Amino acid sequence: MRQHPELRLELITREAMGDMIAEGFDLAIRFGEPRNSSLAARKLLDTRILTVASPAYIKRQGRPAAPADLDSPQHTCIQFLDPETGKRFPWEFHRGRKRLELPIDGALLVNDVGTMHGACLAGYGIAQVMELGAETLLAEGRLVNVLPDWADERFPLYALYPSRSHVPAKTRAFLDFVVSVARLGSAVQAPEPVARTRRNPRAA
Repeated sequence: MRQHPELRLELITREAMGDMIAEGFDLAIRFGEPRNSSLAARKLLDTRILTVASPAYIKRQGRPAAPADLDSPQHTCIQFLDPETGKRFPWEFHRGRKRLELPIDGALLVNDVGTMHGACLAGYGIAQVMELGAETLLAEGRLVNVLPDWADERFPLYALYPSRSHVPAKTRAFLDFVVSVARLGSAVQAPEPVARTRRNPRAA
């Protein structure tokens, strides 16, 4: 808005996508693959999905050596609600081309990333989080990537808008800004230490 002082902006945050055309939205920013083929979509970035826990949890419950270890009474897993389906996000583990999906269960179900981070930081359990938004927690050691060899899953972030051929100047200005911010966000996601033997590949 400093770059375009004549621009008026309404930012609405909500879980469900809804009908952005009928509701008069110029642009939406959503994680996950687009499901509405009538919208133009521009991928902004991909972010890794990491399985994390706090040092306090690891000290108390131990560190899982493999994904299958999470499906045991020893470990507590924090579930996240998919706003599109109303169901729990499945737990997937990717290593190169190998992909596992496990029926992980847990007593705590949340629909807010901040709440999930908070429960994990408090040592309640293990969570699967997007690396984007958790970089500082990981860099400071407040969260630990407990299965670094199974962290090749990527989750995309898209900008969605009604038309690819007739994009209003106001929408184009905001889209260009979002793209520039996404490039910065993608650049600050920390890579795995080179000492680990893993495929260098995935988000949002």
